[in-house]
Amino acid sequence: MSTAILTGPPVPGSSLEGDLRSLGFDVRTAPGAEEVRGLLAAAPATERVALVDSRFVGHVHALRLALTDPRFPAAAVPGALTAQPGARAALLRALTSLDGDEDGPQPLGGTAEAQRTAATAVAPCEPLADRAATALDAEGTTVTRPGLGSLVAAVPADAAARERAEAAVAAVDDEAVRLRSAVKARDGFFTTFCISPYSRYLARWCARRGLTPNQVTTASLVTALIAAACAATGTRGGYVAAGVLLIFSFVLDCTDGQLARYSLQYSTMGAWLDATFDRAKEYAYYAGLALGAARGGDDVWALALGAMVLQTCRHVVDFSFNEANVDATAASSGGKAVVGTPTAALSSRLDSVGWTVWVRRMIVLPIGERWAMIAVLTAVTTPRIVFYALLVGCAFAACYTTAGRVLRSVTRRATRTDRAAQALADLADSGPLAELVARALRRPARALPGVLPFLIALAGGVVVVATAAFAPLKDPSDSPVLILGALVYVLTSGLAVARRMGGALDWLIPPVFRAAEYTTVLVFAARADVPGALPAAFGLVAAVAYHHYDTVYRIRGGAGAPPRRLVRALGGHEGRTLLVTLAAAFSTRAFDFPLELTVLAAAVALVALTESIRFWMSSGAPAVHDEGEAA
Repeated sequence: MSTAILTGPPVPGSSLEGDLRSLGFDVRTAPGAEEVRGLLAAAPATERVALVDSRFVGHVHALRLALTDPRFPAAAVPGALTAQPGARAALLRALTSLDGDEDGPQPLGGTAEAQRTAATAVAPCEPLADRAATALDAEGTTVTRPGLGSLVAAVPADAAARERAEAAVAAVDDEAVRLRSAVKARDGFFTTFCISPYSRYLARWCARRGLTPNQVTTASLVTALIAAACAATGTRGGYVAAGVLLIFSFVLDCTDGQLARYSLQYSTMGAWLDATFDRAKEYAYYAGLALGAARGGDDVWALALGAMVLQTCRHVVDFSFNEANVDATAASSGGKAVVGTPTAALSSRLDSVGWTVWVRRMIVLPIGERWAMIAVLTAVTTPRIVFYALLVGCAFAACYTTAGRVLRSVTRRATRTDRAAQALADLADSGPLAELVARALRRPARALPGVLPFLIALAGGVVVVATAAFAPLKDPSDSPVLILGALVYVLTSGLAVARRMGGALDWLIPPVFRAAEYTTVLVFAARADVPGALPAAFGLVAAVAYHHYDTVYRIRGGAGAPPRRLVRALGGHEGRTLLVTLAAAFSTRAFDFPLELTVLAAAVALVALTESIRFWMSSGAPAVHDEGEAA
């Protein structure tokens, strides 16, 4: 239970107290700041508290947005303010700074109509909640003010204003607004026109029956796993069932986010589940398709692993570019800011033509379009064709988005913040070996031209993948060439991150590292040509990718990267690449390499999952609901 304190003179006939109780608040009344401070001090320290002016007129959903969203320490709309336990002390200080400043006229005796006239006809001073919000902002506590759109939230100054506000409230159906706002403002074509028109009603149905977003998220995962199991049967009936279940899993995947926005049920557990389950569902489905194809005598594990590698690298490109530019400041020339690029200008012109917006969203193959394509092709074709289509589509999308971002980066002069540079360094996932090289070469690295660190990282990635693909791999006597390639990769990886990652193309360094590590594992497993090598490599890449996604979602949540001890324990990307190279070079029996990959996958999964669960279950985890990936 949370506590809401109604401030100022009562307004007879107002439904405000009932509205607050419907939102889960225990309602108390106080005429001014002194009484409010007393009630605030008496409220349990672990509770959320709210200040609401008794003259407030507005939609219930406006109050819900301001007073019940768990993501914000403090939030406000006109006439209403809330503070979570972490902001309670600041709120008390803010109220103390308002000492002696009472909230409007005191109630008068007489009839109910006389009281109503006294409460509305006398021009009141600014509501206590609004003054407290201003004081909180002034002292450095951020007060979030949610966008209300057509919703009403006001404290009328007189009877006429109150009547106008009440008329405005009656003119807008806040339930319709609430339902509409449950859907993401920006989504793919398939999701917007084929899923959201009905999934929002499913979200409301779930809310009215007390279901939580976490339960819906879990149901989506279970449905996708059943779909993967159906695909693993290798029968046409199994493939058809798998396609249908995959679409239904996506419907539930949209519903959980819409339910969270509809009911404002954001949580640390929800952030973790939603951030990781999308990838788990998709990659488990890839494995199911590979198992089903194997039952029919077709080995497509290499294609399944290639699809996972390509999709993961696409995401890293998205994450890395966004983190590098989210708070970049425009460079200046002649005292004026240099903003905009030819690429951005072209994008803006295309956005002015409505249909091009949807085409551009579709060609990047976002999750809705991608899952629809996979589901349909699974039902009517074979796993091999599914993976061919997936690889071609994702490769085109990756080239399209990456080329556009590279053009923006080289044509836009901007200064990257220290926060962004650190985020890129964290996304690089450099281990002890790269750290050692970086420390040794830090001084000469500072003199490298802007684009050279990226080119060095790219060259190292090409070397390690090329040696894995083309160097002899028949007996341990061939190992020196393989090991030399891996050592070159270690050296270039350390040099690429030895200086501050503020260059125009430094955001490409983490994707290069991901592509090099994952592709090296794929190539060695494919060249081993022994039973179990590719499935084991699939498990290893999946475990490592989980660690990398976990890093991304921590940074996006504002909680910072995983602790360095975890990255060092996992060896960093260069350490794991060297270890896999050594295993491939010195394996003497057919079953050795698959076993070594399996052991490494299990170790990475155990360490990464343990730390991830510990973090996301802790009080320091961000209470956000992930909005899903565009790709």
